[in-house]
Amino acid sequence: MKRQNIQPEALSKRVVGGHVLYSHVVVVEGKKTVFVSGQLARNRNGDAVGRGDMRAQIRQVGENVKAALAAAGATLGDIVKTNTYVTDIEEFFKHTDVRMEYFGALPTSTTVEVRRLAHPDLLVEVEVIAVVD
Repeated sequence: MKRQNIQPEALSKRVVGGHVLYSHVVVVEGKKTVFVSGQLARNRNGDAVGRGDMRAQIRQVGENVKAALAAAGATLGDIVKTNTYVTDIEEFFKHTDVRMEYFGALPTSTTVEVRRLAHPDLLVEVEVIAVVD
């Protein structure tokens, strides 16, 4: 897969905690595109993990995304786009280090604060698109 990350000079870079949070543009030439539906902080039994703990939930979501990608023959490094939905964006930005562990600054990214997710104990949901050579 040929991948190019572009940060146009005309656009500002979003930096939180010393990390550039995303690429504005990712150009990919590849063979297989993988779409992963929104992953929540649920374990394999469907139980919410980390009630009231955004950091723990981001980590669980990252592990769920990783497992979903592996099932399709992809890795976290193949992600080109993330859409993130959080119930408290200020709290989310306190934990960018955990997000960076899983998603880095390479994919394009959209993060939106929402009133509620599928269950009141859930604080973050992430869907991804990956491209595999």
